[in-house]
Amino acid sequence: MSEPVGVLPSQAIAGMIERGAIRATEPIPEEQIQPASLDLRLGRVAYRVRASFLPGDGTVEDRLPTFSMHEISLDGGAVLEKGCVYLVPLMESLALPPSIDAVANAKSSTGRLDLFTRLICDRGEEFDRIDAGYEGPLWAEISPRSFSVLVRPGLRLNQIRFRQGKAELDDAALAALHAETTLVDVPAHIDAGLGFSVDLRPAEGSIVGYRAKPHTALIDLDKIGHYEVPEFWEEVHASDGRIILDPGAFYILVSREAVHVPPDHAAEMAPYLAMVGEFRVHYAGFFDPGFGHAGAGGSGSRGVLEVRCHEAPFALEHGQIVGRLVYEKMAERPAKLYGADMGSNYQGQGLKLSKHFRMG
Repeated sequence: MSEPVGVLPSQAIAGMIERGAIRATEPIPEEQIQPASLDLRLGRVAYRVRASFLPGDGTVEDRLPTFSMHEISLDGGAVLEKGCVYLVPLMESLALPPSIDAVANAKSSTGRLDLFTRLICDRGEEFDRIDAGYEGPLWAEISPRSFSVLVRPGLRLNQIRFRQGKAELDDAALAALHAETTLVDVPAHIDAGLGFSVDLRPAEGSIVGYRAKPHTALIDLDKIGHYEVPEFWEEVHASDGRIILDPGAFYILVSREAVHVPPDHAAEMAPYLAMVGEFRVHYAGFFDPGFGHAGAGGSGSRGVLEVRCHEAPFALEHGQIVGRLVYEKMAERPAKLYGADMGSNYQGQGLKLSKHFRMG
């Protein structure tokens, strides 16, 4: 009998932990297992490195002396400074079966803080991608871009999901799924995924987003609902459905679409096309099964867009497509869903900053 194809759900991840395919230096608590992914925890040290790198045909540990500047203990808390690059060994490691590969993303709150976080593994030639059958340690590359942050061991900045076979839906399958269960509440633009556009005409008021201030205080990542928004963010207003992005600035915007992810699917936000504009809209892009879904306590949830403009100012228009949602089928329905069973922070969200800020 062939094994089911798709993204592995929470109960399968728990089984991998029991069998030793997922290992850790400290026990993995139940709340670390998400509907279709596993949160990854920072270890006890960080290495300040002079450049980002991939190990290629070697190990991260072997390459580290070439790039490391100094070692920092995270016990008791340590500051990762804006504009610097760090490597942190994670508590989790893998011994994957030959039929299972893995892919990682930054968690939602990580991306909304412009905390650029990527996964690295030994002999890796791509960030955030792990080949089937991999056995070895995991590392997080962390580069705070807008705010310096205080971190401690066990902090969860990124997540990993496991796949068996080809899970991605092609356009025909995606169109059929949209016809069966409406995935977005506006006309669907399906082309190598489901088009994702920006909302610059809010139903109320003129606030369409937030722009990170360039010189702010430190953010302690363990403090939830603690920080005042105006100390870290400027409001972005639009009266004519258009804003101009400044080069180098970081913005939090929101999608025009209210997104639904059915319980037997997951989705990932992927870049659209480089030629549509010199900006990036892809930091934390994973949508769990049940995100925005009526059966999981949602009625459609907007996608928060983490946007950074590159070399030239760029005029962004209401309804402009800036990304695409790639849907993947689950190998089986998760035992728990986003929102319904987890007290999830962003179910039913609109324009929303990370959970660290007090939003009225």
